[in-house]
Parts: sequence; C-alpha cells; structure tokens
Amino acid sequence: MKLKHVFFIAISLCLNAIGFGQNSIDLKADFDVEHKTVHIEQKISYHNTSNDTLTAIYLNDWNNAYSTKNTPLAKRFEEEFSLKIHFAKSEQRGYTTITNLKNSTGKDLNFSNLKEHIDIVKIELDTPLLPNQKYELNVSYNLVLPDDTFTGYGINDSKEFNLKYWYLTPVVYDGKWQIYSNKNLDDLYTPKANLNFEIRFPLGYTFISELNTIDIQQTKNEQIVTLYGANRVNSTFVLVKFSEFKFVQTDDFNIVSNINSKGVSPEEKALITDKITRYLTQNLGSYPHERLLITKSDYKKDPLYGLNQLPDFIRPFPDNFQYELKLLKTALKNYLDNTLLVNPRKDYWIKEGIQIYYLMKYIEEHYPDTKMIGTLANIWGIRSFHAADLNYNDQFVMFYMQMARTNRDQPLTTSKDSLLKFNANIASKYKAGVGLRYLDDFVNGNTIESTIKQYLADQKLNITSSKDFEILLKKNTSKDVDWFFTDYINSRKKIDFKIKDVEATEDSITLTIKNKRDNSVPVSLFTLDKDSILTKTWVENINDTKTLTIPRNGNNKFALNYDNMIPEFNLRDNYKTLNSNFLNNKPLQFRLIQDIEDPYYNQIFMMPLIEFENIYDGLTLGGKFYNKTLLKKRLNYKISPQYATNSKTLTGSASIRYTHNIENRNLYGINYGISTSYSSFAEDAFVTRVTPSISFSFRNDDDFRSDDFQNLSLRFLSIKRNVGDDTIFEVDNDVIDEPDYSVFNMRYVSGKPGIINFKQWFYDFQLAERFGKISINYEYRKLSERNRQFNIRFFAGTFLFNKTDEQSDYFSFALDRPTDYLFEYNYLGRSESSGIFSQQIIIAEGGFKSMLETPFANQWITTANTSTTIWRYIEAYGDIGLVKNRGRNPKFVYDSGIRLNLITDYFEIYFPVYSNLGWEVGQRNYEERIRILFTLDPGRLLGLFRRKWF
Repeated sequence: MKLKHVFFIAISLCLNAIGFGQNSIDLKADFDVEHKTVHIEQKISYHNTSNDTLTAIYLNDWNNAYSTKNTPLAKRFEEEFSLKIHFAKSEQRGYTTITNLKNSTGKDLNFSNLKEHIDIVKIELDTPLLPNQKYELNVSYNLVLPDDTFTGYGINDSKEFNLKYWYLTPVVYDGKWQIYSNKNLDDLYTPKANLNFEIRFPLGYTFISELNTIDIQQTKNEQIVTLYGANRVNSTFVLVKFSEFKFVQTDDFNIVSNINSKGVSPEEKALITDKITRYLTQNLGSYPHERLLITKSDYKKDPLYGLNQLPDFIRPFPDNFQYELKLLKTALKNYLDNTLLVNPRKDYWIKEGIQIYYLMKYIEEHYPDTKMIGTLANIWGIRSFHAADLNYNDQFVMFYMQMARTNRDQPLTTSKDSLLKFNANIASKYKAGVGLRYLDDFVNGNTIESTIKQYLADQKLNITSSKDFEILLKKNTSKDVDWFFTDYINSRKKIDFKIKDVEATEDSITLTIKNKRDNSVPVSLFTLDKDSILTKTWVENINDTKTLTIPRNGNNKFALNYDNMIPEFNLRDNYKTLNSNFLNNKPLQFRLIQDIEDPYYNQIFMMPLIEFENIYDGLTLGGKFYNKTLLKKRLNYKISPQYATNSKTLTGSASIRYTHNIENRNLYGINYGISTSYSSFAEDAFVTRVTPSISFSFRNDDDFRSDDFQNLSLRFLSIKRNVGDDTIFEVDNDVIDEPDYSVFNMRYVSGKPGIINFKQWFYDFQLAERFGKISINYEYRKLSERNRQFNIRFFAGTFLFNKTDEQSDYFSFALDRPTDYLFEYNYLGRSESSGIFSQQIIIAEGGFKSMLETPFANQWITTANTSTTIWRYIEAYGDIGLVKNRGRNPKFVYDSGIRLNLITDYFEIYFPVYSNLGWEVGQRNYEERIRILFTLDPGRLLGLFRRKWF
C-alpha cells in the first residue's frame, strides 16, 4: 500500500474520531453479474453540521428510481414522449431492497421510502441527533441494476457496468432536507464524504474509478479492489470486459477517459490532454483529487450540439479539434461537479455558466478563426452565406435565442426539473455562459476570471451558492452589476435596444438610444469607419431613452452591440448612418436558400421548390421568396409561385404573419395573419382561398413542462372556385352548382396531448350566408401499464340554420369523408370516388371508416369512435352514431374492423370487417374499402421530434 494512501486514510480516521464535520462511507460491494445484482454492506457516519436537532436522516436511493412505471423518473420520460420505462420488462428495471438497517449498537431502525419520492429513504432515529454530533448507520441492501438503455447508467447487453449514483448517500440538510428524486438530470445533491470501498467482482473484468486504488487482490474466482477517496460527492464505477479507457498522466492531474478519439494519434491525445489539464488548473485552480474520470456516457449526456453531431464523413471539423472540445467540455463539467458543491437542482446556473464561459474562452484563445460551420465556410457557394461569417462561439447565443425568440426561455433560477428539455440541456446553460461573457466585457480588467478563480478557491469542496459568487463579485468591482442578477439571471426579460435618432452638427453628433424592454442592463455603443471599429463605449441606466452627444471626429456610422457580446433579442435596428432613412439605412440583400439572419441587411431569401400537394396539380415546380431566417422573427412573409406540371397552371400561395409574444402570462402569444392560395381541387377545377385570421395561444405560465394548451382562433375564409369545361369531379357534382361563399370560423381547442394520457377537445362555430353550425369534438387515449392502448373519440354537430339546397351535401356533416369545403385538409385526391386516393382518410367529423349508405347529415350528427389494442400495433376499432337529415328519421349507423396503428395520427391503416353494410370482408372489391391515414406534411412530421424537446 502506498505511503500517501495510508496517510490519507489516517487523516480521515483522525478527523472522524475528533468529530470534525466530515461524513464517511464504508462500503463492501459484491457483484453478481448473472443476476444483475450488487450485494452491499455499508456504514454511513453522518455528521450533523446544522444548528438543528434531527430526528430523522434521509438517504438518496436513486437506483430505486427505475423500480416502477410511476416513479418521478418514469414520469419524466413520459413528459418527454419517451416510453422506455413504460414499455420496459420487469427484468430490465432496477430497484433496491434494504434487508437490514441498524445503528451503531445493532438496534434496528424504522425506515421507509417516501410516497412521492420512492428513491428517497427516510430513517427514523432512535435518539435525536444533536448539532455537531455524528450518527452511524449500518445498512445491508441489494441493488438490482437497470439496463443502461434508460439513462446510460446500469448494465448493458454485454454485461458490463456503468454506475453513477448507485449506492446510498445522505441528503443535504441546510435547515431543510434537500430532497430531490432522480429525473435523469445528473444532479444528485449530497454532502462530501470520505469513501472507503471494497469491491468484489468476477475475473475477466477491468474496473475503472476516479477513486484512489489502495489494493488489488485476485482469488480463483474473483477480484477484490480496495478504493479510497477523500472529500467526494459521488463515485462513478465502471466494469468492462474490454477497456477502451486510456490513462494520461499530466503535471497537474491525471485523466482517465474513453471518449472517442478516432483519427487522433496517442501522441496528439497526450498533448491535448496536457493542454486541457493545464488550462483547467490555470483558470479553475488546482484539482483536489489525483484523477478525473471522463466517460463516453458523460459526454453523451452533455454533448457539443450543432454541426459537431453530424456523421463523421460530413463533419466539418478536424478530428483533433473535435476530440479536444469533447474532452474539454466534459472535463470542465466533471471538474466543477467534483469541486463546486452548489445545489445542482436549484442553483445550477453558476456551475454551468462557468463551464460554458471557459469553453468559449478556450476557443477564443486557441481557435479564434474557427467558424461555426467549420470547413464548410471555405466551400464555394456556401462561403457567401452569413452563416459562413460567424465564429464558432456565435452558436451559443443562437441556441439560447432559439428559445427566446419562440417565447420558451425560462429564468436561470427556475428549478432544473421545471425546465423544458431544450432549456435544461442546451439553452439555459448557454445563456448562463454567454451572460458571464457579457458581464466580463462590461466589467473589464479580467475581473470575472479572477473572481471565478477566487470563488472556486474559497468555496472548494464546501457547500456554497451563487449568492456567494455575487457577494464576491461586488467586492471586486466598483461597477453596478445588480442588473446581471436581477434582470438577466432571475427573469425572462429580453435585451433589446435600438438607435432611435442620429443628428449631426459641424463638431458633434447627438444619438438617442431606446431601451425597448423593461430592464436596466447596459449596452455597448460603437462608432465605425466602414467596418473598422473606432470607439466602444458602455452606456448604462437607459430606462426608456437616453441621449448622448459625442465629438464628430469623422464618425458617420454607429452600431449597438456590434461585436454581438450581448445576447440581444433583435439586432436589426442597432445600426444607423448619418443622413440615412428607412430605405437606405440597410441595403437590400437577396440570398439563395435560408440563412442565418444578417442584421445589417434587409434580406430576402429564395428557395427552389419541388412539391406534390395533390394528384390534380401533380408535381409543382417553383420557388419561395421569404424573409424567415433560422431564428424566428415576429413578422414573416412568404410568396410562393409554382407551376403545376399536371394541371399546367400557375399555382401557389402567399402569406404574411405577425407574432406578438407575451411574457409572464398564460396568454403567451397572439398571431395575426392573412394568407391566400390558388390550387386544383379536381381535374380542371381550381380554388382561390383568402384567409385573414387571428389566434390566441395559452399555456400554464407557472409550468412550461406541462403539455396543457389552449388556443382560440378566429378566421374569415373567402372561397372562390373556377371550374372548367373539362372538369372531372367524381365525389359530388353538386359542388359545381354551389356558388362561391365565405365562412366565418371560430374554434377553441384545449388539450393535454401526453403520450400515455392524451386528452383534447374543441368547439367549432361556423357562420355563412346560407348556414350556421356548431360542433364539439372530444378525444381521449390511454396507454395502460400493460401496454394496451384505449382510444375514444366523440363528435357531435348540428346546424343552427341551413338554407342550402337539400339535394346537395356540400356543406353537410360527413360520416366518413368530409367534403372539406374550407379546403384545410391535406387530401391528395379530394375529388376521387375510386382508386387509392379515394381511400385516404382523415379522422374528422363522424370519423367512420366504412363508406355507408348515409354518408352525410344536413341537420345533426353524433358519433363515437373507439379502438383498443389486440397485440402491439394491431387494434380493434368500432364506431357508432346517429345521422339526422331534414325530413327523415335519425339513422343508427355502426362499423367495426381492424386498425394497424403504425404511428398514431401519422400512419394508420383500417380494415373494415362488419357494419350496416353487413360482413364487408366477404363483399366484392374489398381492397377498395381499406382506408389509409398518412401525412406528408414536413411540419407535422417535425412535431414528432420537437415534442421531445419543448
């Protein structure tokens, strides 16, 4: 045994003996690979460092988070539209069984898992634990480990182990117990402790740990490893059969890593590793442990987002650069996790902000010329894009602004488990890092770097908070930085300035700067000579407007935030030149294909289009002229002329929309717009549709993760049709005789579209010159714990008045295939009565699948549609309803059959079996009765991805 390890253990034992505030954990673990089980004997010496007397101690048992389908971890996956845990088999789950729990005298203690936190154990003490006293717990338990497919931790198919948060640890008590369940956020909050581990595992495995190795023994059947670590908050333990981990020794500390290094030689890896450890030590201080463990799983949890994630064969960054940033970002995170003991659930921003701040600083120092799109910026045709001009670090502002522009950003003081996934994984940490860079640029003089380093040194391995950082920063600068903590960190307030006016005399220039938001943040003002910076000045305390007078000195161009150091909401009005007006202040720029916004130009984008909207127009060729950039704008317009190859006609559409975002209210968005389109709806028949509209979007402002939503839309639809002499209209020839019409439509939609519990309903009101109607639609889906899905849908509609031709069903309620007189459904062949396109079904109105003899209702209709799982994606469905036409008795209708639910709402196939028509399977031309639901709409398909993130 090495002398320094003996010294570490001796010091730990001495500290425990004389009652210093140090917890200790002694653990003996025996791995049973075949049964995915770890048998553990553990002693916890818990020190009460508070001023309170404790009658209970709480322990983190995060392995038990996998035990059922109703744990907080399972619900977290459900919220993010993942059914990993819900569909998991019993043998894939993990759980903890405590077999024995005693105090130091051997007395049994009462314990239980909390009802709302099944991965937290409450232990009732037999005697109160006084301040500055210790209590010893002796616990025996079995860990049944989960498959690593859930969170990356557990056991894989090769029976290798990657364990984190695997053993019992005390919960932090700081006046109250900081109880947090495992929610796959990698944010266990536990006090530091001295760890003494003895681990037994079968031969043939290699162990990896960041703890110090004290001893290794080998018997005929197993290996026994003794490990020690002082002042640890948790320990990752890896058991693999074939180790990819490399041990790199540096002058600062050692790194053990298996991060992918394809294309990087061992010599380059050693140089890169040494470069990173030196950078961390210089900026964050000396690392208090011998080695830092960095795993592929760590990186996968917190990767480099952007073009770095493209496949290797098109990734536009050199292999060594890619490896270097992977290692750096993960090393920064693990270094801070092991040394900066802040509440990772409530006060994460300081740790994540420091991580991203030093990642950006590293790139500025070592790779200042690297572009955001890498080597693609040098390719002809791409280098003309504004994206090719942006530096690598500009993407951090863009990812945050993606959420700010869509009104989904959240304060950095929001509990991490209340953040949207995109915010928790990307936007919030980037906002924190960009914010520290903004603060650094404002304070200047390396104040932020020195303050961070001092903060980390003063608070190293101590429970601390961002408040301590704030206090220290205010001591280190004379500038007012309150705005950073109040307006930037603790709110959703956006930053948005504009140069309102510029007036010049012979020897001076007067500028008026307007703060468009309710905050007190500073802004930088630049004077320019062409693209060269002449001066940079910080302007503070702009409550509404502020007027400055500066010497003229040949200045004729002015810009706010010219270096983009400030994460500003809108950069398009930050630029002014003398004697400019709306038309000449920013040049007009045409760009082929969508680009990143260049705030110093009025941009118009052009994109070639090849689309297939319906069989009558066929393939449409044309282009789209629009102003939408990668980041959402408030005002968007689009003009899309196209030539239809089948109808041999010029078709297309145009629209203009404005979004009014509202913050800190349940009503979070109002959208105003007008659109028009011209397309075929049958052979030699065309429709012109003009629709002005306004919609109001609501959500729970106190809970962005809630999928509850409400939307109220009002629109006016003007429909004009042009029917040629050669029109072929198979479904309902009465449409030719129907005059053009306009409809006012009001719809209120409310729902909770969860992946396990889905609820949605809408109320629809339509008013036209010859009819008025109202309808209600309710839909409910339930996925049971046995993985059986149950669906029910109810629809009811009635005419308030109906002056339409009784011989025409053009405006009637439809039982199985609406006529779509508002032209809003994505029918590929809306006018077909035979062939595959007539079999396309859109579940609307009656929602029936069989084509019955009474397909329409011109007075009222009520239907119910149900389905339930038979096996996996095969379901049985049934529909019933009443159809009432004027002058006739209500008719009872029904059908039933088999549903292949391949992708709910996106691709489904219906096979009718029995209905009012009788046994349909045995009837002629059965293949024509099969109905197909599918969508080719890219926007809807994108929703499958988007719903997991926000």
